[in-house]
Amino acid sequence: MAIDSPLLIILDSLVLLKARDMSKLRTKSEEKRALIQHAATELFCEKGFAATSMEQVAKQAGVSKQTVYSHFGSKDELFTDAISCKCIAHNIVDLVNDKLDNPQQALTEIATNFIALMTSQAAVEMHRTCVAESVTYPHVSRLFYEAGPERMINELDKVMREFVKRRLLDIDNTRHAAVQFLCAIKGEICIQLEFNVETTNSPDQINQYIENTVAMFIRGYQIK
Repeated sequence: MAIDSPLLIILDSLVLLKARDMSKLRTKSEEKRALIQHAATELFCEKGFAATSMEQVAKQAGVSKQTVYSHFGSKDELFTDAISCKCIAHNIVDLVNDKLDNPQQALTEIATNFIALMTSQAAVEMHRTCVAESVTYPHVSRLFYEAGPERMINELDKVMREFVKRRLLDIDNTRHAAVQFLCAIKGEICIQLEFNVETTNSPDQINQYIENTVAMFIRGYQIK
């Protein structure tokens, strides 16, 4: 079971408040698109990719099937969008653009947001769905990887390149460094969630792990 940490509750609340504020400025078309995205995410997490139809998404969103197809040309496109929106909502990298002069602060914030995303109920269920359907529907796993993990790696790669450009860290292969960082940050809590084992880590322990991992990463790439 995914944890509802205080951090995750705060992040989700901020996303909800932002969505409410933005809804005042949305057109009817944009509002319908948001309803479709929300319905699709819930259904994909609950039923999986294969068992979710565009008709079901339309019904849950309260719109016509034609409206769904006017926004998303295929179920693949809708699935990809649902994953991308989840990543965007947690702002894994975007929030640190003004903190890139301080690698420790930037990486700590990235790691905190990354863990919040990875431990969210939707992310855990979506990951399990992709693993369960990976043999029968291998393209689903590819869509998930491209919209989720690969996107995050690419964004973090840009951050690593910026650290090198500013002569803050000494990194030969920034993409490798991005992968190393994300894999290290996942830690025990993500392993427990993948195996559906109740986590034994408190929020304080998770924060301590993040702090130690960021420090280790910076030591490994510090300019000598």
